[in-house]
Amino acid sequence: MTNFAGLAASLATLLIGSAELACAAGAEPPPAFVEFESPLASAQPLQGYLRLPDGPGPSPAVVLLHGCGGFFKQLDERWGKRLAAWGYVTLTVDRFGPRGITSTCASGPPAATVHDAYRALSFLARQSAVDPARVAVIGFSQGAWLALFSVERGAIERNAKEKFRAAVAFYPPCLSIKGDMTVPTLIMVGELDDWTPAKECRNLAEGRDDYGISRQKELGYPIELIVYPGAYHDFDVPSFRAPQKLLGHHLEFNEVARDQSIDALRKFLYATIGGQERSQ
Repeated sequence: MTNFAGLAASLATLLIGSAELACAAGAEPPPAFVEFESPLASAQPLQGYLRLPDGPGPSPAVVLLHGCGGFFKQLDERWGKRLAAWGYVTLTVDRFGPRGITSTCASGPPAATVHDAYRALSFLARQSAVDPARVAVIGFSQGAWLALFSVERGAIERNAKEKFRAAVAFYPPCLSIKGDMTVPTLIMVGELDDWTPAKECRNLAEGRDDYGISRQKELGYPIELIVYPGAYHDFDVPSFRAPQKLLGHHLEFNEVARDQSIDALRKFLYATIGGQERSQ
């Protein structure tokens, strides 16, 4: 991580990731655990895993937002490592740990978390390794809703000093999003998802009103939608090779859909914020 020296002076706290996340010898180095808002600066400081790509910066960057079950470490392993290999700085946000939360699957996201994406963006924008004009937000399930909400035209996006340049949502709850997006947006969802139904995302992408939500076609940036046949919720999570149920919803890994989503994400990010176009 040759760019790390430029970050060290500005990090409030920096610890090396725990041993169980350390990569095997010769593989990618482990992420840095960062507290990017100290308890002195915020009643609810945020923390996460930071990865830097090889090569000279400044580089494009990605904020990663986990779902309602947490597991930000696993998200960093699945996607942070891959994105860093593609040439992106990645910051996988732990929305729950500093708040003492274990899960919000039954209750929905706390109101305070709607600003987390921009708090992470603000941190990245101050780092010499990051090109602040090329940062995207990527969310998963509940985190995907937060990613979409963050770039939808409204008070949160309008009042943010720094701006995202692209957004990606893996199997988001699309029902409550109006669809007036301020940046290029990609949604990926499984056709058989019974938790965040593909039908609701189709309605969003096509500008159809859904349960009284006012939508207009061709308002803001168009939403690109990819629906994967035969795929359920959490199709990118290998630990669900054996299907599971959570709150009555079906969770199942789908290798074909996962691999196709990797390719779609690589191309989308390269087209919107740049980076090294190489698969990993």
